[in-house]
Amino acid sequence: MLARVGQKAPNLQVSEWVQGMSTNIDQEYDKIVLVEVFQVNCPGCFLYGIPNAIEIYQEYADEGVRVLGLATAFEDFDKNTIDNLRMLAETGQVIGDTKMVLEQYGQLDNDRLEYKIPFPLAMDQVDQNNGEPSQEAIMDIVNSQIPGFTSQPPAMQQSMLQRVREYLLSRKYSPATFDMYSLRGTPSTILVDRKGVLRDVSFGQGANLRGMIQKLIRE
Repeated sequence: MLARVGQKAPNLQVSEWVQGMSTNIDQEYDKIVLVEVFQVNCPGCFLYGIPNAIEIYQEYADEGVRVLGLATAFEDFDKNTIDNLRMLAETGQVIGDTKMVLEQYGQLDNDRLEYKIPFPLAMDQVDQNNGEPSQEAIMDIVNSQIPGFTSQPPAMQQSMLQRVREYLLSRKYSPATFDMYSLRGTPSTILVDRKGVLRDVSFGQGANLRGMIQKLIRE
């Protein structure tokens, strides 16, 4: 089932919680839930996404806002692993492109973050792909990523379907939550209101995130 803004938010598909008590969206009823989705090998996640999530955690925890971190993997599968996530949670050590860029910005201390991520951290359920993608998987991407698909001429529709099929075949692994929420990259945020309704999904720095959270607090 694909997540839809304005509908009940499906639970995160988690392989393991590596920090904090295990939880999920349906266990955080009556709280506003912000999920910060990142990759371990994602410099922008550590320059912008995670620091912003930490600020929100610190500013709004007493107002019923719950922040959760979800590491995923849609690329660099040798680096975006649960072992590297555990290392990050336990020691603050970063790897790959994240390490290289943060070193350039002077934001590391002996390959480690200068701050502790204070909220729970989990790993997305990442499954190995085998064989031909299902028609359902193809149409999920088409419906979420290609507006006006049904209005296109039949030949164009077939061309689009073939491109999506080839894309799915090229992926060695599928991240369950990333796909379910039709995320476009990392960092991304998922925002759920007190009733468990999905209110926003954003890719990038989320410039209006605080405004949306403040509005939900007032509701």
